[in-house]
Amino acid sequence: MDTDDEFGFKASYQVVPEKRYEITPAFLEELRQRGCEVNVHDLYHDGNLFRNREEFLRRAAKINGYLKKFGAQGFRSGALYRNLRWYDALKCSYDMSVPNVGHLDAQTGGCCTVMPYFVGKILEIPVTTTQDYSLFHILSSYSTALWEEQCRLILSGHGLISVIVHPDYVINKKSNNTYLRLLAHLAQLREKMFVWTTLPGEIDKWWRMRSEMKLVTDGLVWRIEGEGQERARIAYAHLADGQLKYSFDSSLLPGLQQREMNGHIRHPKAASGLQRSPDSVTTS
Repeated sequence: MDTDDEFGFKASYQVVPEKRYEITPAFLEELRQRGCEVNVHDLYHDGNLFRNREEFLRRAAKINGYLKKFGAQGFRSGALYRNLRWYDALKCSYDMSVPNVGHLDAQTGGCCTVMPYFVGKILEIPVTTTQDYSLFHILSSYSTALWEEQCRLILSGHGLISVIVHPDYVINKKSNNTYLRLLAHLAQLREKMFVWTTLPGEIDKWWRMRSEMKLVTDGLVWRIEGEGQERARIAYAHLADGQLKYSFDSSLLPGLQQREMNGHIRHPKAASGLQRSPDSVTTS
């Protein structure tokens, strides 16, 4: 997904290493100089990566080579095709090939979650919003209403907003205007709801630290132990008027004023997203 300096977003670029494009060191360096992230996107993007096990293993070996060559940690398959049983052959740290609901995608189904999860040693960062191609060319819509509703539902569950936008699908003015409205909406969520907007690599680092933390108690007092514990906080779930809400121990974040609103805890802008555990995150 490309970005616009006006909104201050960094982007994660998925590059197809063979046949379609020429991937030069200068191109990759330019992306990194702009603060963007580079990941490997399939091998040929021809829809045949998972056609059979033998061919997958042949291509996976080359994909692993490009991951090392590009200094990339993440992978996404072409058209979100996937076979998670074969993922042990991939040497990526995280994958972004599984939609939470894929009824408009080439391969239907999905993981039915808006949270990252592990597939063996690989962290799966699911795609949680409708792709731009599906919105423009299947639903024939150039409104951001669906994206905004998906963001609202994801935030209500403190989940991850993951967006895919293809540069070649937002070239014309109509689709590009829709894309800019999406960026404006995400920027508004970042400012008003203090959503942590970051790159997939940062999500990978955080979720791995989170998975290693432990919740321990001394009598009636709970605390978190493990690397990154200063970024985490304990939430206490309770029912209020038939709704599940959360309260937080303010002593874990000294000096930060907290207030509970509709199950969300909002923080002052002075609190950096990398200094606290995210209730919600966005990636692209």
